[in-house]
Order: sequence, then C-alpha cells, then structure tokens
Amino acid sequence: MKAYYTGIELLLIIIALAVLWHSWFRARYFFQVMQQNGYHINEYAGWLRKNWAGKLIGNAHSIIIPIFLIEMFGNRLTMTATTVLLFIFVLFLFLPGRREYAGVQKKPVVFTPRLIRLAIPVAILYLFFPWLGYIQAMRMAFPTPDALILTFSFILADLLIPFYILLASVLMHPVEKYIQNGFKKKARRKILSMPELKVVAITGSYGKTSTKFIIKTLLEERFNVCFTPGSYNTPMGICKVINNDLNARHQVLVLEMGARYEGNIAELCEIAQPDVSVVTNVGKAHLETFGSVETIAHTKAAIVRHLKPGGTAILNADDPLVTAMAGRKDITVLLAGIENGEFRGSDISYDDSGCRFTVEMPGNEKIEITTGLLGIHNVQNMLLGIATGYAFGIRAATLQVAARRVEAVEHRLELKRANGILIIDDAFNSNPTGARNAVDVLSKFQTGRRVIITPGMVELGEHEEHENRNFGRHIGRAALDLVILVGLERTRPIVEGLHDAGYPDDDIRVVATLFEARELMAGYVKDGDVVLFENDLPDIYNEIPPKKAVR
Repeated sequence: MKAYYTGIELLLIIIALAVLWHSWFRARYFFQVMQQNGYHINEYAGWLRKNWAGKLIGNAHSIIIPIFLIEMFGNRLTMTATTVLLFIFVLFLFLPGRREYAGVQKKPVVFTPRLIRLAIPVAILYLFFPWLGYIQAMRMAFPTPDALILTFSFILADLLIPFYILLASVLMHPVEKYIQNGFKKKARRKILSMPELKVVAITGSYGKTSTKFIIKTLLEERFNVCFTPGSYNTPMGICKVINNDLNARHQVLVLEMGARYEGNIAELCEIAQPDVSVVTNVGKAHLETFGSVETIAHTKAAIVRHLKPGGTAILNADDPLVTAMAGRKDITVLLAGIENGEFRGSDISYDDSGCRFTVEMPGNEKIEITTGLLGIHNVQNMLLGIATGYAFGIRAATLQVAARRVEAVEHRLELKRANGILIIDDAFNSNPTGARNAVDVLSKFQTGRRVIITPGMVELGEHEEHENRNFGRHIGRAALDLVILVGLERTRPIVEGLHDAGYPDDDIRVVATLFEARELMAGYVKDGDVVLFENDLPDIYNEIPPKKAVR
C-alpha cells in the first residue's frame, strides 16, 4: 500500500511540474497581450473581458474547476480517480491549446526592462497559492495530501495568471510613472541645453511615419538630422531617442508624435516643444479610444497650439479639420495639398518603379518629382515634406534631387519582389483612407493577376463594421482576381461589402490566420502576379488558435 501511495505522489508531482511548465507558456502569452496593448491597464482588462472564453478560461480549466471543488469541499473522489482526472487535465492543457501559447507568432513578446519589472510581482503572486497549499498540506493527516494540494494549488495559480498580470500592472503603475517622469525630465534638460536645435514634430491619424522619413531625407541635404526610427511616437520612445541618440552635432530633431488618448500630443510637446509642426490629416483612427473625430482633431491640434512663437505650422490643405488648426497669429502657416494650398501636386502617374508628379510652389515655381513611393496619400506626404524643406530654406532643385532618395517605409506600400511575384507590403495598421488608396494602387497594375490579403481594420469603435463593409465594396469595385480575408468572424462585413459590389463569391477565400493565407496565396500565384498585404493585425486580434479553417 505504501508503494502505491508513493507512486501516486510521484505522479502528482510530475503533474504539478507539467502545470508549472504550462504556466510559463501561459504567462508569456498574456505578457504579450499586455505588451501589444501598450501596457494600458484598461485596454488589457478590456481584452480579457472580450476573450474570457477559450483564452482566459480554456476547456481544460473548465473541466478541472468542478473536480477541484468536489475534492476540496466534498471529498467525494478517491485518490486514484483524482490523479487520473488530473492527468487527463494535463493532456487537455497541452494537446489542443498549447500552440496558442507556444506556437509561431507574428510579434513575440519582448522581455524589456519594463516587462521584467512587471514579471517579478507576477511571479510572487503566482507562488502564493502553491505556498499556501504547501502550508495547508503540512497540517493535514490523510495519505499524500501534500502532493495533491500542491498540484491543485499550481492549477489554480495557472488559471489566475492573466489576473495576476492585471493586479501587478496596477501595483507597478506608480513605479512606472516615476521612472517615466525621470526619463522625461532628462530629455527636457537635454533639449534645453541645445538652444540652436530645431525640433520638427509630425502628427496625424495616418501617414506620420512616411512623412517623417520624407522630411528626414529632404533635410539631410543640408542639415545633420536626428530622428525617431520606425514608429517610435510615444513618450518613452521619444525620450529614448533624445536621451541616447541626440548629440551636439545634430542641428534638427525630427519627431513623430502619436496619440491614442486625448492629451497624448500635449504630453509629447511638453517633452520637446516644436519649432515646426506638421499635421498630415485627421481621420477615423483609434476611434475606440478617442470616441469621435472631433476629439481626434482637438488632440492633434495640440501640436500647433504648443508650437513655439514664431514657429511654422505645415498643414494638409485638403483636410478642413487640419486647416482649421491655423488659428494662431504669431506663427507662419504653410498649406500643402493635392487640390489646395501653396504647395500643390498635379500630373500624378504610377508604375512598378514608383510615382511621378509635378509640384507647384510659391512664386509660380514648378518642379518634377520622381519617387519610389506609391499611392496618392504619399504624394500628399511628399508635398508636406517639400513644404518643410522650403521652410528650412532648401532650394527647389535640391529638394527635387533629394526626393529621388526617399525610400518606402517598411510595411507601408513597400514594393518587393519574390520569385517573380510583385508584393505590395502595406501591412502596418490600416485605416479607411489608406486601405482604399492601397487597393487603388493594386488595381492599376496590369502585369498579372491581382490578389489582396487583409483582415480589415480595427480600433474604429462603433464605425468599425460600417467602414469594413465600405472597404469590401471598394475592393469589389476594383475588380481584383482573388480576395483572401483573414479572420472568420472579423471579416464578415468585408464579405458583405464584396457581395454588395457584385464580386463573385468563388473569388473570395476566408481563412483563420495569416499563416494559412500565405499558404493559400503560394498555391495560387504565378510569375507576374501582384499581391497586396493590407494590414497585419497583432496577435491579440487572433480569433481562434491556428488551425485549418477555410470557407
């Protein structure tokens, strides 16, 4: 009998270790969710509410909870029966659900210093129930209760991991605030120590990053430029560049300023007050957090309100919400647009090498621009860049030469070639205007069949379904050869829009994941075909664990 109980105890210990191993994958997954939600506690909590079934509480946890209650409070099960059920529970943990936590991911979690700081209290909270279970086991008298209680304690701790992360985030919030304020103070001091430095700040609902790289490239013809790489547009991203990269040799600092909440732009301008402010547009981006386009416009306008006296505001002349920002009398305002403004674009044409157009400048001066960028919105971005160069006193002929050096920003209508296939990579966070522009660019190619792969758009609040349905209609009218949609439920409005436009159902494919979309595309395309990747949602928007699901 003793050997029997010893064997049961060893098996329970193995099960407890298996649960501990699973907890690592589960914790890493929910750390990724927190990271992709920008460490915003409210957004992470909202994600938990939306995904409580399947990811927060999986099938395995649903099975073990009643067993736990029966064993702990009713003592109705034998030790053997309980151990067998726990073993089955572990199988359920790893067989159907493990890929959700440990499989291939588009953007894996990165253990930054901030995440490591968050992980420490999570680990302490995680060990609370096993420690409590061990103390309780030491007081019990029935055979091998320590291993059984310890196993159930690890299972309970495993279940509570997403809530531990939520609680730890709340506990660490004052600490993170203190650390961030330290970085901000250091950045402000550095800016103040460089009185000759000119700060160019760029914001808008979309086009910020592309416009930033255009301005950086044009200004480099005459100035030593420091700029934020990629999509660094948050307070900590900007502080990191100022504190680590900016030095005494730099003459211009080009900053991209992003916003998800009211007041974000004002916060960034307090770190680095701009000498030149550029606003690309106001559109339906991040409506889920802003609530209305009017709130977005007021938030973006802070970049003009915080402009230094005597500074220059460069505004999109074709966007009424942007031109309305030109209310200050103590600044210079330059307007740039396709249809309106002092800097206008005309005679626009595209091919597989990029775009050509004419720029009309103040004083009736005209220059011909050739660039590798695609899309009407990039013409608008280039006009804003040329206006910025003009504000810095760079000659038109110099700007014309510099424009040829501008390269497409990664994942923003970026042209690539692979095995005879032309790829238009527009995978970065899609918006209604940019998505339609990308489809228009694809529709102009006549070299082969035209394919779009997209999950649609997110973070549009109550407008999301409407905008995705309109996007589907736009795709349908473009007469593409194949539409591959990613997300069985999310893309239903797009399918409805395609049907509204009379697009044939035989040319629509709906899959569960981007990985499946790529497999489907690989079996379809041939030399000369053109494929547009429009938007690539973070892993937190995955509807189901990766598995074959095509309709």
